Amino acid sequence: MTGFAWFALICLSFAFPVHASEMPASAIANVPPPELEARSWVLMDHNSGWVLASSNPDERIEPASLSKLMTAYIAFRELKRGNLQLNTPIHISEKAWKTEGSRMFVKVNSDVAVEELLQGLIVQSGNDAAVALAEHIAGSESGFAEVMNATAAELGLNGSHFENSMGLPAPDHYSTARDISLLTRALVMQFPDYYRWYSQKDYTYNDITQKNRNLLLWRDDSVDGVKTGHTKSAGFCLVGSALRDDMRLIATVIGTNSKRYRADAVHSLLKYGYAAYESKQLYAADTSVVDIRVFKGEIEQAPVGIGYDLAVTLPRGGFPNLEANVAVADNQEAPLQAGQTVGKLSLKYQGQPLAEYPLQVLQNIPKGSLWRQAVDSVLMLFH
Repeated sequence: MTGFAWFALICLSFAFPVHASEMPASAIANVPPPELEARSWVLMDHNSGWVLASSNPDERIEPASLSKLMTAYIAFRELKRGNLQLNTPIHISEKAWKTEGSRMFVKVNSDVAVEELLQGLIVQSGNDAAVALAEHIAGSESGFAEVMNATAAELGLNGSHFENSMGLPAPDHYSTARDISLLTRALVMQFPDYYRWYSQKDYTYNDITQKNRNLLLWRDDSVDGVKTGHTKSAGFCLVGSALRDDMRLIATVIGTNSKRYRADAVHSLLKYGYAAYESKQLYAADTSVVDIRVFKGEIEQAPVGIGYDLAVTLPRGGFPNLEANVAVADNQEAPLQAGQTVGKLSLKYQGQPLAEYPLQVLQNIPKGSLWRQAVDSVLMLFH
């Protein structure tokens, strides 16, 4: 038996690919998306990372306060790395205090805890909070912009460039609806403990209570974020996310003409996504898709899988029409390294190709004893 051995997967054990991609043409729902009066928009499934529908997703736009998603992402990462603590005091410079636009009204030369600044940044969209965090993390606003751009490159946000932490208009400060959606997905995926602040409806600081500008938090209980943005040149923008029955959708709408319409537009996209599609986890990162025979190794069977959480989005009711097949090269011989590609998983929907994923060995398989190697050398001649 040579070439590839094919195994039909009859049962699929129903988290997230490491990248996002367009909805495969073979799985686009018959239900048309809503028509929106917006400059650009994207509807993305969080679990699979597939863009379910879009309009001008890669058009360069002014992100306004949506830029604060990147500021929050970097701050969350610093917390996760242990470089910041929620109770770390941050000194408020005159520049942060004087920052124009929306503010949480911090006092100059005061010390404000990271947790308070993050709530001011997220709930109140405080430009002063953004500058204070930026200066503390990178030493200066310009230095933080460089961190933002390096982080954008790491996340694959190829249509974005940042000049400041808060989103005030600048000649070389831009993004796209696709990039904003990808950034939101990364933020939700990597920092679920901190994401909870995006559902907070109001926050009081310095005896001033401000409401979250995301109107959908009051309209739909399944909506738990994310961020609004507005400048005269950018128009009214909103990224909204909702979670229903373990399916999370992210809708980004850029350049509408009012606060209410941006909320209406995002809500329409979310309702469309849940009506037209469903998303299910196929395999977890540490789950074996198939066990393969390994010759000359310490063990004879090696688990092979995707190596990351894999989910798929299909039209509602379509999962019975999903077919999966595995192809693995014959005569796999130790040593094998975890992460080594040994085959592929092919998915079909209604008989049409849907997607392919490389299959990796999930654990190291060192060489076996000399006796095992000698026996398997003979067995390989007849395999």
